[in-house]
Amino acid sequence: MRHGRKVNHLGRTDSHRKAMLANMASSLIQHKRITTTLAKAKALRLYVEPILTKSKNDTTHSRRTVFSYLQDKDIVAELFRDVAVKIADRPGGYTRIVKLENRLGDNASMAIIELVDYNTVYTKGEAATEKKATRRRGGSKAKPAAPAAAADVTPADDAVVVEETPVAEVAPEETSTEEGTEEKGA
Repeated sequence: MRHGRKVNHLGRTDSHRKAMLANMASSLIQHKRITTTLAKAKALRLYVEPILTKSKNDTTHSRRTVFSYLQDKDIVAELFRDVAVKIADRPGGYTRIVKLENRLGDNASMAIIELVDYNTVYTKGEAATEKKATRRRGGSKAKPAAPAAAADVTPADDAVVVEETPVAEVAPEETSTEEGTEEKGA
Protein backbone atom coordinates (compact mmCIF):
# COMPACT_ATOMS: atom_id res chain seq x y z
CA MET A 1 0.00 0.00 0.00
CA ARG A 2 1.07 3.57 -0.54
CA HIS A 3 -0.02 5.15 2.74
CA GLY A 4 1.48 8.63 3.13
CA ARG A 5 3.55 8.49 -0.05
CA LYS A 6 2.84 11.78 -1.77
CA VAL A 7 5.51 11.77 -4.50
CA ASN A 8 4.55 10.31 -7.85
CA HIS A 9 7.69 8.43 -8.85
CA LEU A 10 6.60 8.29 -12.51
CA GLY A 11 8.22 4.86 -12.92
CA ARG A 12 11.74 6.31 -12.67
CA THR A 13 14.64 6.31 -10.26
CA ASP A 14 15.15 9.33 -8.03
CA SER A 15 18.02 10.81 -10.06
CA HIS A 16 16.21 10.24 -13.38
CA ARG A 17 13.01 11.84 -12.05
CA LYS A 18 14.84 14.90 -10.69
CA ALA A 19 16.74 15.38 -13.95
CA MET A 20 13.55 15.00 -15.99
CA LEU A 21 11.63 17.48 -13.85
CA ALA A 22 14.52 19.96 -14.00
CA ASN A 23 14.57 19.72 -17.80
CA MET A 24 10.78 20.07 -18.00
CA ALA A 25 10.84 23.08 -15.67
CA SER A 26 13.54 24.71 -17.81
CA SER A 27 11.46 24.08 -20.93
CA LEU A 28 8.37 25.51 -19.25
CA ILE A 29 10.21 28.67 -18.23
CA GLN A 30 11.76 29.05 -21.67
CA HIS A 31 8.71 28.28 -23.84
CA LYS A 32 5.97 29.31 -21.33
CA ARG A 33 3.87 26.25 -22.37
CA ILE A 34 4.67 22.57 -22.90
CA THR A 35 2.65 19.47 -23.80
CA THR A 36 3.22 16.34 -21.73
CA THR A 37 1.30 13.55 -20.03
CA LEU A 38 -1.12 14.47 -17.29
CA ALA A 39 0.86 12.67 -14.58
CA LYS A 40 4.08 14.47 -15.54
CA ALA A 41 2.25 17.81 -15.69
CA LYS A 42 0.92 17.34 -12.17
CA ALA A 43 4.35 16.32 -10.89
CA LEU A 44 5.94 19.29 -12.69
CA ARG A 45 3.48 21.70 -11.10
CA LEU A 46 4.54 20.53 -7.63
CA TYR A 47 8.18 20.93 -8.68
CA VAL A 48 8.08 24.32 -10.42
CA GLU A 49 5.67 26.38 -8.29
CA PRO A 50 8.08 26.69 -5.31
CA ILE A 51 10.83 27.67 -7.76
CA LEU A 52 8.63 30.43 -9.19
CA THR A 53 7.81 31.64 -5.68
CA LYS A 54 11.52 31.71 -4.86
CA SER A 55 12.21 33.79 -7.98
CA LYS A 56 10.02 36.65 -6.74
CA ASN A 57 12.77 37.54 -4.23
CA ASP A 58 15.79 38.50 -6.36
CA THR A 59 18.74 37.85 -4.06
CA THR A 60 21.96 35.95 -4.58
CA HIS A 61 20.79 33.22 -2.21
CA SER A 62 17.51 32.69 -4.07
CA ARG A 63 19.32 32.65 -7.43
CA ARG A 64 21.70 29.97 -6.15
CA THR A 65 18.83 27.95 -4.70
CA VAL A 66 16.92 28.06 -7.99
CA PHE A 67 20.09 27.20 -9.92
CA SER A 68 20.52 24.09 -7.76
CA TYR A 69 17.14 22.88 -9.05
CA LEU A 70 17.34 23.96 -12.70
CA GLN A 71 21.09 23.61 -13.46
CA ASP A 72 20.93 26.13 -16.34
CA LYS A 73 22.18 29.67 -15.80
CA ASP A 74 20.48 31.08 -18.90
CA ILE A 75 17.10 29.79 -17.77
CA VAL A 76 17.70 31.13 -14.24
CA ALA A 77 18.55 34.55 -15.70
CA GLU A 78 15.37 34.53 -17.83
CA LEU A 79 13.32 33.42 -14.83
CA PHE A 80 14.51 36.27 -12.62
CA ARG A 81 14.57 38.86 -15.42
CA ASP A 82 11.27 38.24 -17.27
CA VAL A 83 9.03 35.74 -15.53
CA ALA A 84 9.44 37.02 -11.96
CA VAL A 85 8.39 40.50 -13.04
CA LYS A 86 5.10 39.19 -14.47
CA ILE A 87 4.23 37.00 -11.49
CA ALA A 88 5.30 39.51 -8.82
CA ASP A 89 1.77 40.40 -7.68
CA ARG A 90 0.31 36.88 -7.95
CA PRO A 91 0.06 35.10 -4.57
CA GLY A 92 0.41 31.61 -6.05
CA GLY A 93 -1.05 29.41 -8.76
CA TYR A 94 1.48 30.31 -11.42
CA THR A 95 0.73 27.34 -13.68
CA ARG A 96 -2.38 26.02 -15.39
CA ILE A 97 -2.97 22.45 -16.55
CA VAL A 98 -5.36 21.97 -19.49
CA LYS A 99 -6.31 18.40 -20.33
CA LEU A 100 -6.12 17.25 -23.94
CA GLU A 101 -7.37 14.13 -25.68
CA ASN A 102 -5.50 10.88 -25.23
CA ARG A 103 -2.32 10.16 -27.19
CA LEU A 104 -2.89 7.95 -30.23
CA GLY A 105 0.03 5.58 -29.73
CA ASP A 106 -0.55 4.39 -26.17
CA ASN A 107 -3.78 6.14 -25.13
CA ALA A 108 -1.95 8.15 -22.43
CA SER A 109 -3.88 11.13 -21.09
CA MET A 110 -2.17 14.29 -22.32
CA ALA A 111 -2.17 17.84 -20.97
CA ILE A 112 -0.72 21.28 -21.60
CA ILE A 113 0.97 22.97 -18.65
CA GLU A 114 1.50 26.69 -19.05
CA LEU A 115 2.43 29.79 -17.10
CA VAL A 116 -0.81 31.61 -16.30
CA ASP A 117 0.42 35.16 -16.86
CA TYR A 118 1.66 34.44 -20.37
CA ASN A 119 -1.65 33.24 -21.81
CA THR A 120 -3.23 36.34 -23.36
CA VAL A 121 -6.55 34.59 -24.08
CA TYR A 122 -7.39 34.15 -20.40
CA THR A 123 -5.68 37.23 -18.94
CA LYS A 124 -7.07 40.06 -21.11
CA GLY A 125 -9.73 41.25 -18.65
CA GLU A 126 -7.96 40.09 -15.51
CA ALA A 127 -5.95 43.28 -15.03
CA ALA A 128 -9.10 45.40 -14.75
CA THR A 129 -10.62 43.38 -11.90
CA GLU A 130 -10.35 44.81 -8.43
CA LYS A 131 -10.13 43.14 -5.06
CA LYS A 132 -13.52 42.22 -3.61
CA ALA A 133 -14.64 43.96 -0.46
CA THR A 134 -15.43 41.57 2.38
CA ARG A 135 -18.92 41.56 3.87
CA ARG A 136 -18.93 41.78 7.63
CA ARG A 137 -21.74 42.18 10.11
CA GLY A 138 -22.13 45.06 12.46
CA GLY A 139 -19.31 47.17 11.06
CA SER A 140 -19.87 50.78 10.16
CA LYS A 141 -18.86 51.68 6.66
CA ALA A 142 -17.21 54.95 5.80
CA LYS A 143 -19.59 57.15 3.88
CA PRO A 144 -18.59 58.01 0.32
CA ALA A 145 -17.41 61.51 -0.54
CA ALA A 146 -20.09 64.06 -1.31
CA PRO A 147 -20.97 64.03 -5.02
CA ALA A 148 -21.76 67.75 -4.90
CA ALA A 149 -18.06 68.57 -4.88
CA ALA A 150 -17.63 66.81 -8.19
CA ALA A 151 -20.49 68.81 -9.72
CA ASP A 152 -18.66 72.11 -9.11
CA VAL A 153 -15.98 71.24 -11.67
CA THR A 154 -16.42 72.93 -15.03
CA PRO A 155 -15.14 71.65 -18.38
CA ALA A 156 -12.64 74.52 -18.46
CA ASP A 157 -11.05 73.17 -15.26
CA ASP A 158 -10.51 69.77 -16.89
CA ALA A 159 -8.71 71.22 -19.92
CA VAL A 160 -5.11 70.16 -20.32
CA VAL A 161 -2.57 72.87 -21.07
CA VAL A 162 0.28 71.85 -23.33
CA GLU A 163 3.28 74.14 -23.50
CA GLU A 164 5.72 73.96 -26.34
CA THR A 165 9.33 74.62 -25.50
CA PRO A 166 11.56 76.08 -28.20
CA VAL A 167 14.31 73.75 -29.32
CA ALA A 168 17.72 75.38 -29.58
CA GLU A 169 19.47 74.62 -32.83
CA VAL A 170 22.90 73.15 -32.46
CA ALA A 171 25.50 73.95 -35.09
CA PRO A 172 27.24 70.87 -36.45
CA GLU A 173 30.74 70.56 -35.07
CA GLU A 174 33.66 69.76 -37.27
CA THR A 175 35.33 66.60 -36.12
CA SER A 176 38.28 64.81 -37.60
CA THR A 177 38.06 61.09 -38.11
CA GLU A 178 40.85 58.64 -37.56
CA GLU A 179 40.77 57.70 -41.23
CA GLY A 180 41.47 61.31 -42.22
CA THR A 181 44.46 61.55 -39.90
CA GLU A 182 45.87 58.25 -41.13
CA GLU A 183 45.75 59.42 -44.74
CA LYS A 184 47.72 62.57 -43.91
CA GLY A 185 50.46 60.52 -42.29
CA ALA A 186 50.69 58.09 -45.19
